[in-house]
Amino acid sequence: MAARYKLAPSILSADFARLGEEVARVEKYADLLHIDAMDGHFVPPITIGPVVVKALRAVTSLPLECHLMVTDPLGQTAQFAEAGATSVVAHIEATPDPEPVIERARSLGLGVGISLNPPTPLDAILPFLERVDVLNVMTVNPGWAGQRFIPEMLPKIEAARAEIDRRGLDVAIAVDGGIDLDTGRDALDAGATVLGAASAIFSRPDPAEAARALKELLSEREANA
Repeated sequence: MAARYKLAPSILSADFARLGEEVARVEKYADLLHIDAMDGHFVPPITIGPVVVKALRAVTSLPLECHLMVTDPLGQTAQFAEAGATSVVAHIEATPDPEPVIERARSLGLGVGISLNPPTPLDAILPFLERVDVLNVMTVNPGWAGQRFIPEMLPKIEAARAEIDRRGLDVAIAVDGGIDLDTGRDALDAGATVLGAASAIFSRPDPAEAARALKELLSEREANA
């Protein structure tokens, strides 16, 4: 049976000059890799595109979750699928009707998720919960690694957990931004099941040890679930 609680190291804070080595350091503790694709429009930075995803696919067997912080997730889904993505996560703010993205992703054999920014109410995504694999709750404003976790997002996570459980859905709740051992524990208490972590892993002196500690936290939750 697949683990419910998962660690998703985000390569946004990795050393891109040694990306394959960085991934190899944390691979044994990771359940998937979170890849933040930013287009310079939906958010100001420009980061990772399909070319990097293709390079990663060649060096790891981990699932590659591509978080599309882009204005046109529908138009880019196929490119990421061709590059080797396992799943895509689109923002409700970029595509208020995510059904076409969901359908495109499914037709390409991809998993699919939906993400919402801190100011966006949970109600915006509730009509689509049955159609996705993961709800990605942004716990910082999207665009940059190293931001502080916004604790006001904890009630949103709690409300999402209550709604998913009420409907009996098999939908993961991922938290994305400012996650470390302390904030990760708070997010898990609120009902999250996937911890995305960038700087808390790759900006530490020993990324492997940082990933191990987060994985241990998740393994404890799994054992007590």
